[in-house]
Amino acid sequence: MKEELNKMLQQAMEEIEKAGDLEVIETLRVKYLGKKSKMSEILRGMGKLSHEDRRLMGEAANSVRDNIASVISSKKKLLKEAERKIKMQREKIDVTQPGKAMHLGTKHPITITIEEITDVFKSMGFSICEGPEIETVYNNFDALNADKHHPARAMTDTFYLTEEYLLRTQTSPVQIRTIKKQKPPIKIISPGRCFRCDTADATHSPMFHQVEGLVIDEGITMADLKGTLNRFAKLMFGEFAKTKLRPHHFPFTEPSAEVDLSCFKCGGEGCSVCKGSGWIEILGCGMVHPNVLKEGNIDPEKYTGFAFGMGVERIAMLKYEIDDIRLFYENDMRFIEEFK
Repeated sequence: MKEELNKMLQQAMEEIEKAGDLEVIETLRVKYLGKKSKMSEILRGMGKLSHEDRRLMGEAANSVRDNIASVISSKKKLLKEAERKIKMQREKIDVTQPGKAMHLGTKHPITITIEEITDVFKSMGFSICEGPEIETVYNNFDALNADKHHPARAMTDTFYLTEEYLLRTQTSPVQIRTIKKQKPPIKIISPGRCFRCDTADATHSPMFHQVEGLVIDEGITMADLKGTLNRFAKLMFGEFAKTKLRPHHFPFTEPSAEVDLSCFKCGGEGCSVCKGSGWIEILGCGMVHPNVLKEGNIDPEKYTGFAFGMGVERIAMLKYEIDDIRLFYENDMRFIEEFK
């Protein structure tokens, strides 16, 4: 049995010496020191020996086992150190090589335009309010004085989720949400995404952005509305900009108007951008309808107000002379990087 131990020790030393990686070392450890190893088999057979022989063989077996374990441990350290050096060499950075150029992105033109619009109105004392994109039919239509048979309610125009909920078709629901929780004076704008069942073409998109404006206080008149929009036009498009109001109809304002901007391209002389008229439609507006004020528990005999809403894409297309709304949503970096 002692000869077997010496033979096994010699064989183990040779195999451990030849081992070239940690996986082989682990295999050898199991082979010589594991529960099913030759060493375990020898130790189990010692029960048949006399007491004195068992003591002597036990000492010899423990010595052989300790030697093998020690050599395996030393070999592991050597192999780990060798692997570490190889890894360090492989991951070494040559600091003399030129670095990789960082490709910086830029803000999307829609984001830029929203920020420009909000900056203009914040300079006039407006605060910013936001609302959910999934709205109730009540907030989107009923509370805004829209008739039950108004064409905008049709499923061909509106994305309904249920009978009670829809994807908002305008940012105007923020108007009713604000007047229900905030008492006058109110002076807010609400930028955000809107959704309508439009087929995408050069001037339409099923998803678009609006900025709604709302002012309510005592003594607010159409003159205040026109003055606010004139100031917006000059700050947004330049001091040359002029506006004019044309009568129109919106359910939630009375009287209502469309607002035209003097053509920035031709200065009002007439060109292809303004279709020869010298004017370009930019937004809708009007005095807040008394029924809307009542819906928000605001006394229309004491308070008046005005509201306006503009399409962000339309403003961006006018300001940056973009002729197709689809360019905003195609994620073509050549187009987006023009706004750096």
